[in-house]
Amino acid sequence: MTEKLDSQLIARQVSAALSEDVGPGDVTAALVPARQQVRAHIVAREPAVLCGTRWVTETFRQLDPAIHLDWRAVDGERIAADQVLLAIAGAARPILTGERTALNFLQTLSATATAASRYVEAVAGTNCRILDTRKTLPGLRLAQKYATRCGGAQNHRIGLFDMVLIKENHIIAAGSIATAITSARRSSPGIPVEVEVESLTEFDQALAGGADIILLDELTLDDMRTAVERNRQSGSKAKLEASGSVTLANVREIALTGVDYISIGAITKHVQAVDLSMRFEFMA
Repeated sequence: MTEKLDSQLIARQVSAALSEDVGPGDVTAALVPARQQVRAHIVAREPAVLCGTRWVTETFRQLDPAIHLDWRAVDGERIAADQVLLAIAGAARPILTGERTALNFLQTLSATATAASRYVEAVAGTNCRILDTRKTLPGLRLAQKYATRCGGAQNHRIGLFDMVLIKENHIIAAGSIATAITSARRSSPGIPVEVEVESLTEFDQALAGGADIILLDELTLDDMRTAVERNRQSGSKAKLEASGSVTLANVREIALTGVDYISIGAITKHVQAVDLSMRFEFMA
């Protein structure tokens, strides 16, 4: 699951996080003798799907490459409450300095992976796949996109450059769904074209226009079933995606309408940090 991770990007993200936290220096860690050595463990306080190990490793690498890290779990692995995730040994000062930054990355990305996994589990046994969205934390787009994959979901478009997604305001500006699709094919040849629709009438227009993906936004379950059947009868190769007001309580029912995808912004924007802690054991 690391194929799209760029080491330099991770290094920049960690550097920015350390810069805002450490500033000109960690005045509290300075109270500890410079030669003091410690052992420490990062422990999970609740079940989760782990994600963010490379960000933690990079945090301590930037502070002190001599710090030894022994990971006991890997990204994408289900972890249990009280499980030791990482053993750390080295100089006390840089470990203390990096504690919060490391945990911030690990708790946030694990939260994203865990949220994704819950939705994936909820639709298990159907042919529907869970997608993330662009509703990510600023500066952590690729990190959270990676985390959703660790949770078993798929990435939707990464940004504004790799897929055309025609929404209501684009349609208004272009004049019609058909015109917007035609313009997209002309201006961005070879790039998938998706159209968001809010009714079956708009769905029929997007289908007739040859959209690659049609996003059913806030449609009723009955209308979703109708759209799936119309798509099948037309012989179209268009994929259907559902979105809007999706929760763990209704996601399976949406999947059973026959849509190909369900995109869920909550996976990345409504995350609740996984409860993790770092325990220190000072060495003689």
